[in-house]
Amino acid sequence: MNTIPATKETYELLVQELDTLKKVDRPRILQEIAEARAQGDLSENFEYHSAKDQQGKIEARIQFLEDRVARSVIIEHDTASANRILFGATVKVKDLDSGKEHEYKLVSPEGSDPVNGKISSVSPIGKALIGKTRGDKVQVQTPKKVLVLEILDYK
Repeated sequence: MNTIPATKETYELLVQELDTLKKVDRPRILQEIAEARAQGDLSENFEYHSAKDQQGKIEARIQFLEDRVARSVIIEHDTASANRILFGATVKVKDLDSGKEHEYKLVSPEGSDPVNGKISSVSPIGKALIGKTRGDKVQVQTPKKVLVLEILDYK
């Protein structure tokens, strides 16, 4: 079984979502199915078919999350004293083409939230940053162009 690196924050979010699906969403959808089934003929019962479709999605998500939680290993590095960028680090970079500075926290794919500066450590930018240090320049192929980033700092 392959392990999946996760920050404590991401792991807790996965566990919370799994708990909500099992304790809130699953019972709710089972109740909706029972109510729709009580209406009689199921062959043309939209509510029944819709609820069954939702049940399938909930069960698939539960299965996915159970797998992720079981395989997750919480990784906590002392990124402040590390001599290179590690999983979980917050990295400040400068785009050498535009001159703009960006800050990224390297997280697992499940914890990715680019709008809030959390990027996957296995994304193109994340992969390029792992193992590097202050002053290094990295090239990252994006769908539109090649980014050249200078690493300003990390913690």
